[in-house]
Amino acid sequence: MKKILVVSVLVMLTSTTIQSQARVGEIKGPFIWKSKIYPGTEREYWLYLPAQYDAAKPACVIVVEDGLGRANEWKLPTVLDSLIALNQIPVMIGIFIDHGKVPSAGSDNYPRFNRSFEYDALGDRHARFLIEEILPEVGSKYNLSKDPNDRSISGASSGAIAAFNVAWERPDQFRRVLSTIGTYVGLRGGDEFATLVRKEEPRPLRVFLEDGNQDLNIYAGDWWMANQNMLSALTWAGYEVNHQWGDGGHNGKHGSAILAEALKWLWKDYPAPVQIHKGTSRKLYPLIEGESWKELNTEKVNKIAVNEKGEVFFTGNHTIYRIGLGGDISIVAKTKGDIGGIAIQDGEKLYVSDLRQRKILLVDVDGTSKEVISNVLADYMTLSSKGIYFTETLKNRIGYYSFSKKQTQYVAVTDHPTGLAISAEQTFLTVGLADAIFGYSLKINEDGSLTEGQEYIHYHIPYGVAIPKVRGMTVDSENLLYTATGKGIQISDQLGRVNFIITSPASGMDDVKFGGTDFATLYVSCHGKLYSRKTTSKGILSSQAAVKPPKPGL
Repeated sequence: MKKILVVSVLVMLTSTTIQSQARVGEIKGPFIWKSKIYPGTEREYWLYLPAQYDAAKPACVIVVEDGLGRANEWKLPTVLDSLIALNQIPVMIGIFIDHGKVPSAGSDNYPRFNRSFEYDALGDRHARFLIEEILPEVGSKYNLSKDPNDRSISGASSGAIAAFNVAWERPDQFRRVLSTIGTYVGLRGGDEFATLVRKEEPRPLRVFLEDGNQDLNIYAGDWWMANQNMLSALTWAGYEVNHQWGDGGHNGKHGSAILAEALKWLWKDYPAPVQIHKGTSRKLYPLIEGESWKELNTEKVNKIAVNEKGEVFFTGNHTIYRIGLGGDISIVAKTKGDIGGIAIQDGEKLYVSDLRQRKILLVDVDGTSKEVISNVLADYMTLSSKGIYFTETLKNRIGYYSFSKKQTQYVAVTDHPTGLAISAEQTFLTVGLADAIFGYSLKINEDGSLTEGQEYIHYHIPYGVAIPKVRGMTVDSENLLYTATGKGIQISDQLGRVNFIITSPASGMDDVKFGGTDFATLYVSCHGKLYSRKTTSKGILSSQAAVKPPKPGL
């Protein structure tokens, strides 16, 4: 016992000696910043410059929400001095930035405090503020690394959820997060974060959580339970996450006490990059490790269709193109007007919506066309062996054209219909609604007609908008529905529950389909560009024979 005690005392003395000898960094500021992303706001920020900073070498970054006040509460400058001197973390510049305020009229009135709006909100606004305004400003004077592996962000309370949200939205810029007494509750939608962590495609993040069991429990939620819920979600989803729980309240005492250990863990093994860690509990659905979205060199793309060979057809500029299985792109046919929906039957039969002529045409590869349906503006289209299904968005209706009867029937819906897809068993039709939060499901009868429509699919909505922005759809052999939305490709089961969300390659997705020789490659169109990504799933064509999927879990 005496030997252990002597060793402990020596370690403490050595640590104290090194700390006393640590070169002290410099605090510069306050500087005033007037934001364009947060119009009218003014804020102060400070910079911590370590004594070891060398302008010839890019420095790592630690951003601290709530400015110098939070940094001083944590005694962060002293901790950084010590850890950098001990080579336990890399040389880093601190950006201690406060929330914005909009000055009010009159010197005696309160300003509009922007803290909750900036910090508690989801979405990418705060990330853009840091990335587009603050980092370039500081980077114009100091050599900041642009490698996301070299950037960390931290905060307490609302600043903590802000820090996590910045890295969540932009892992291409930040990958290390320190969160103390985090406000993952229902102030501005933060209580949804744990669900999104479980459902969305994983990011390369390393996260340290801290909280105390006497934290706030108010109208917005229970901070202690919310932080444990975040830990559970991050762990289940396979993230590299660590935590320290205490018995304190909503203050910085415990966070300050564990700060040095938290920073050492966040920067462990540096400069080895932060990886996407995959847990054993989570099913990643169609994702393949190492596979990401690839942009294809095509003309402007709108809608997509696939034939039974897996060849991909896409529309754009009055033209229909085909991507052969070898990757070669050729023109198939041209139309007089803009093209709406497109569908393929028996490999070469192209059903095309010509929006200018207000017709659905059967277009042959030799350029000839024949009218099938007149007086329609079909925005999206799919088909079975019995007929063609299409949506007329502006008229709030879904059409079904029967091949046998040569007649068209319509079903009215309450909102503007968009994309549509037939289930694997070809017994139900799912339709997206442009102005509604739910997808719509209709029963397909024996003759192909539609009945028994109801709201069905529950989509997640991008932060700050009222609707999920549903567009094109497709189905795989397990009867999972893949929907292009404003929040990525949302994968829902037969019961209408979103199980997983694939990150979109770009904003503004229009359509999604499976193609390729094995129907295991997802193709999506986004703002005129076409992207592909290999998956473990297998797509199916509703124009072919029905597929019996596994029985869904209830």
